[in-house]
Amino acid sequence: MPGSTKAMQTSFTAMRDASREDYQQIAHHSIEFGSGLPGRVMGHLEILAGDTGGYAVDRLTHSLQTATRAQRDGRDDEYVVCALLHDIGDTLACFNHADLAATILEPFVSEKNHWIVKHHGIFQGYYFFHHLDLDRDMRDRFRDHPYWKDCAEFCEKYDQNSFDPAYDTLALEHFGPLVESVFASLKKSIYLEGATDQAGNSESP
Repeated sequence: MPGSTKAMQTSFTAMRDASREDYQQIAHHSIEFGSGLPGRVMGHLEILAGDTGGYAVDRLTHSLQTATRAQRDGRDDEYVVCALLHDIGDTLACFNHADLAATILEPFVSEKNHWIVKHHGIFQGYYFFHHLDLDRDMRDRFRDHPYWKDCAEFCEKYDQNSFDPAYDTLALEHFGPLVESVFASLKKSIYLEGATDQAGNSESP
């Protein structure tokens, strides 16, 4: 509605001068803005289309194929969404794409799934680093980590083999409801730390 955004705006010019009412108003806006996150994520995935990075399929197809393989293997929705988003950082974080993807997902997924996404860039190096005179066993720095096998499995079963133009890859629209569902449940955030009731029990966000 025209003017609604302006009507919600506060008038302070320095954060130290704002009132509780100001920040409650801002929090309300933040909740509304946050509800649009799944749509923005889906929109950014579309940006991956077209550029192949030299592979046999473009970046979007690779992401979709990774998620398709994970879903067909019986993985749960959260894991499938992580598979879908694992390379979403390619466009803006060309040299640390896994970190960006993990940051986007961290508030909404388990510690294990976050760790897998964050470290998959190193683990996938097992398949090609030696061709670039790099250490293909760089992933062994994390050999003693409890999620080492999980990350290695993700790369082996779903990531390194998802560049097949002939594979029956599901469309992006298929994964929309899964993205909506996963991003609807906030699991970790600094904004949850103070959300306690009078008895000191954590409240749902």
